[in-house]
Amino acid sequence: MKAIKKNLTEEEYLYLDFSHQTKGCIFPLHTSVTLFLLSYCDCKIFKICLVVTKEVSTDSLLLRDDLIQDVEIQIISRQELPPIVQNCCLPAVVERSDNFCRAGLAVVLRHIIQKSYEADPLKKELLELLGFKKTCLKACAEVSQWTRLCELTIPLAIENFLRESFDQPPTIPVEILQLEKKLSEPVRVHNDDKLRRQKLKQQKADGAGPPLTKGKAKSKVHTQETSEELDSASKSLELKVAFSKLTVQEEPATTNREPSHIRKAKASDLPPLEHVFAEGLYFTLADIVLLPCIHHFLVIICKKFSEKLVEFPLLTSWYQRIQEVPRVKTAASKCGIQFLHLPELLTTSSEQHPNLSEVPGVEEQNDPLFIGGPRPTMAKLMEKGIEVMFSPHPCPTWTLDWNVLPAAVSPKEGKMSSDRALRKQQQLNNLVYVVTNQAKPGDRIVDFCSGGGHVGIVLAHMLPSCQVTLIENKELSLIRAKKRSNELGLNNIWFIQANMEYFTGMFNIGVALHACGVATDMVIEHCIKTRASFVTCPCCYGFIQNTSKFNFPKSEQFKKTLSYKEHMILCRFADQTAAQLPPQRRLIGKQCMCLVDLDRARAAEECGYSVQVISMEPESCSPKNNMIVGIPI
Repeated sequence: MKAIKKNLTEEEYLYLDFSHQTKGCIFPLHTSVTLFLLSYCDCKIFKICLVVTKEVSTDSLLLRDDLIQDVEIQIISRQELPPIVQNCCLPAVVERSDNFCRAGLAVVLRHIIQKSYEADPLKKELLELLGFKKTCLKACAEVSQWTRLCELTIPLAIENFLRESFDQPPTIPVEILQLEKKLSEPVRVHNDDKLRRQKLKQQKADGAGPPLTKGKAKSKVHTQETSEELDSASKSLELKVAFSKLTVQEEPATTNREPSHIRKAKASDLPPLEHVFAEGLYFTLADIVLLPCIHHFLVIICKKFSEKLVEFPLLTSWYQRIQEVPRVKTAASKCGIQFLHLPELLTTSSEQHPNLSEVPGVEEQNDPLFIGGPRPTMAKLMEKGIEVMFSPHPCPTWTLDWNVLPAAVSPKEGKMSSDRALRKQQQLNNLVYVVTNQAKPGDRIVDFCSGGGHVGIVLAHMLPSCQVTLIENKELSLIRAKKRSNELGLNNIWFIQANMEYFTGMFNIGVALHACGVATDMVIEHCIKTRASFVTCPCCYGFIQNTSKFNFPKSEQFKKTLSYKEHMILCRFADQTAAQLPPQRRLIGKQCMCLVDLDRARAAEECGYSVQVISMEPESCSPKNNMIVGIPI
């Protein structure tokens, strides 16, 4: 298939990284995964562009026909990307207007599924890929270990694994063992109790027969993907439930009432549900993401080190079973994936590989000297000279003249009560004053976690000489923001649906109103990396926890005084500032908020910033009324 170049002027464009190709695979793996989903959805509504690295010539590149069939692909250089995409990690999708971009693997894949369904509403099974309540891989990788494993660490680990040349048997990547461990855990689904009672009834009827085989699936690998063959493969309750959904049948159900001994069985006595697919019983986007990655990993293992297969029997079983899903084989063959025939593994769910116990997990942090409650914690800080202290507000009475501003600028245009809209205006007065006093003509301002664009739209209107970018993970919120922007005729604003780590552009000021939990810390970190000023208003202190990037307390001063558990006490009590709570309790909550934000401020100061923690005016504008303002020195 020859690569062709032409003007990019119509439709939605899908931009994919391209570094190199091997038999059956385009790298990076994010690109292979995206092409596999396009093939599975039979989606031809995007103009696909492979964006080559400097080392690859766009004129001499010739893509292998066995890597992606029936798809027209354009080859471009990174310099030819639209400006908004040049500020994002790929993959990315851009609308024709060039000011609305979706970036990052999970966001782009979810968009492809949605657009494929809209193009053909009869393909309802495509929406099932998004999982229960359409939440599959929706949470960002920073707060969801599962999203991080699927979207980031497994593709990266396997890319590194494939680059190595092995003179001796390799060490299996820890991410593969983490996935194996995940497949060994009991499944939790929304109708969990009902299904577990059905499984108990089935086991009683079968004389406590064996559960779902955890080695290679005992059914044959199907050459014709018919519902009859799938039914014959579905020996356990889990398989019946999983494949009945794939073949558009009703889930197994009993018309008669369950026997008394089944109904009265304690929840603790019910058998656990076992994995059929990556997230549990149902085939989802997570399986789509993992399949190309795991396939290329298994190719190397089977070719050179087949004895290593015994280390991950559940994964090889999943690999065999996923081939039974309708259209998977067809989609795979169009992408150059030739499925392996793996040897039968007899390992069952009761035999766990010893390496699994060594897989790192979340460690419990025990402190034998810990005393609960916020007062002992605050007393420890006071002993070290750390007290609740706010910087003075620079202009507590300043306000925008909301009556003369266009209606679409005001949060009253959103779907909120008049009281809430007034409080939102008061919050905006505080942030807009600080930002407008810092901004210079030509500055780039980023509104992180922008929601419906209340902050970003006001700033874009008030600062027409600045470029404002809204970054938000929720598509509907960003679409509402874009509609308001269009009404105002703003031409200095971009909209990016992405997790903030996929935004790579340079900017001068970062702002975030009520970024939840560690999202505030992610915003501050993003600004510090770019040496940008930041104006943040934190929220949801109770959701703060250690992540792959952050450990709390953050600052050296607080680390020397408080343990992680003591810091978490402050975070939990910082959420107790609601107006309906008793005054004394609200006061303690406000003090805890200040101390948590002082730790954030001290950490930023250690990175060369001048930082203030300011209480917004009036304080009644929000229970979460702190501002952290940082300026690089």
